[in-house]
Amino acid sequence: METPFASGPAELFARIDNAAIDNAASAASEGVLFAKLDQAINWARKNSIWPMSFGLACCAIEMMSMSASRFDIARFGAEVFRGSPRQSDLMIIAGRVSNKMAPVIRHLYQQMPEPKWAISMGACATSTGVFNNYALVPVNQVIPIDVYVPGCPPRPEQLIHALMLLQRKIQAESGTTKNVLNL
Repeated sequence: METPFASGPAELFARIDNAAIDNAASAASEGVLFAKLDQAINWARKNSIWPMSFGLACCAIEMMSMSASRFDIARFGAEVFRGSPRQSDLMIIAGRVSNKMAPVIRHLYQQMPEPKWAISMGACATSTGVFNNYALVPVNQVIPIDVYVPGCPPRPEQLIHALMLLQRKIQAESGTTKNVLNL
């Protein structure tokens, strides 16, 4: 054991949990990993988010540039935009939502499998933005929103930050095992 900085017998400064550290070190060298099943499932979910391409206005250009090589959302496991709601678990509403489009958004959201999440991207989707008239509706009146991205149009970095916030929310969920097993 190393000599402690303070004076006195070395036993006084010995760690109480040395045995636990030694056991963990030997388990790690054997390739054993301990985790709760909820944490493992949430880790897999947060690192394999499949967004649905759903661009309604100018924010969609920023959403598309987020998946390009400069910003590279592949490192978050969200690089493949799905064209079908049945193959995606994240809906990014990018742009203004009209009264005619609201039932379509609700229908597509209902077709998505559980668990499903939604991001409202831009001022127009969140609060109808500068187009405050009778033909537009905020998207939170149509579907439940998990993360809001401010801006007109928001930068790709802001959408990546929203994706990271969503990943934190997914990782913090509890009761995942019961939901997966339908208990």
